[in-house]
Amino acid sequence: MKEEIKIGKKYKHFKGKDYRVICIAKDCENPEKILVVYESEENQIWVREINDFLGTKIIKGKEIKRFELIE
Repeated sequence: MKEEIKIGKKYKHFKGKDYRVICIAKDCENPEKILVVYESEENQIWVREINDFLGTKIIKGKEIKRFELIE
């Protein structure tokens, strides 16, 4: 089962910064493309495809989540 994004909750990026998920959006050119809209602690708005947001990275041979729910 696919992990559900928690709107309004904070996530920690694998590089260490915290972000709050604002909403889930669809690309107007391609409604099949689902995007996560999120905000940094510096109030910058970012978007990333949902599969990337929920994806993993290999760091020093270990698979870790790109974003981890923290609150």
